[in-house]
Amino acid sequence: MSQPVTAGVAAVVLGLARAQRDRGWQVTVVCPPGPLAARARGAGLRVEEWRAGRRPGPGVVAEAFRLRRVLRRLAPDVVHLHSSKAGLAGRLVLRGRRPTLFQPHLWSFQTAQGFLGRASRWWERFGSRWTHQLVCVSDDELVVGRVAGIGGSAEVVCNGVDTERFRPSDRLAARWRLGLPDRPTAVCVGRLTHLKGQDLLLSAWPAVLAAVPDARLVLVGDGPMGHRWRPAFLDESVRWWGHDDETADFYAAADVVVLPSRAEGMALVPLEAMACGRSVVAFDVGGVRQALGSAGAVLPVGDVAGLAAAISARLLDTASVDAEGRRGRRRVELLFDRRQANEQVTTLVEKLVDRG
Repeated sequence: MSQPVTAGVAAVVLGLARAQRDRGWQVTVVCPPGPLAARARGAGLRVEEWRAGRRPGPGVVAEAFRLRRVLRRLAPDVVHLHSSKAGLAGRLVLRGRRPTLFQPHLWSFQTAQGFLGRASRWWERFGSRWTHQLVCVSDDELVVGRVAGIGGSAEVVCNGVDTERFRPSDRLAARWRLGLPDRPTAVCVGRLTHLKGQDLLLSAWPAVLAAVPDARLVLVGDGPMGHRWRPAFLDESVRWWGHDDETADFYAAADVVVLPSRAEGMALVPLEAMACGRSVVAFDVGGVRQALGSAGAVLPVGDVAGLAAAISARLLDTASVDAEGRRGRRRVELLFDRRQANEQVTTLVEKLVDRG
């Protein structure tokens, strides 16, 4: 069950649902209308519509009632809740009466301020009594939860990627397919939101151009901040591509992939880029150090000057970034293959059902 229907959370949900269906389970994806529902139906999965907004508020009461009707109709043996909205509504409805897994994909209180942040932290502590199994996507995410006082049984299952779909391919050919010039290229994939930090990358970009005058930045994604950021950066060196589900060619076209996020649980973008054999530059948010190893550079969150320097160095030294990319590919194959993550979650589900 998921409220997000695009990007990383949706990819994780779809991968798990497919793997469990292939195991012979009866799997239903519960989510709002959108890309996740469409892709799940296209994969032959059962889908139940659940209308829910992204943000918390008074509407959560109606969302919970709608979800209760869906769950009564399905009568599932186990429920897997993904991200904060499904975690809130699902646990309010179920209250521990069915085996329940909750996977935050970044704690709600890490992105909320003031009263809302305090309320989110209280809720996650309270809601843990109705969580039979907490699943964190990185060691950092689990530590943040424990420091906040969130108890209960917990396991870390790092995000994984499809190493067949995301694999090394020729950089020049990928640029040709996308219609991009053969110039030093940085790529950033993600929704255009404050959390994802593209504004920090854009602030660093003039310093990159000063060091690498023919550099190109490709921003793949759309979102609520796009209308504010695009007019401020209408520069020939910046390509605002918009949303695109087929990201493998963008990684392949890059010399370096940038993750300027202000917070993450464990982002899929670095793992996908590494699987494609590309170097990654990222801020030190949840899961980044655990993911990258020696496959790129990790910088303090908000260090715009350091971000510019790390990007510039890699755009000027193709041999070094290619070596980082090769190390990243080996690391993903060893530690972050999606099949391993799916198997770990499946094992946790089976244990819950056996205990129930």
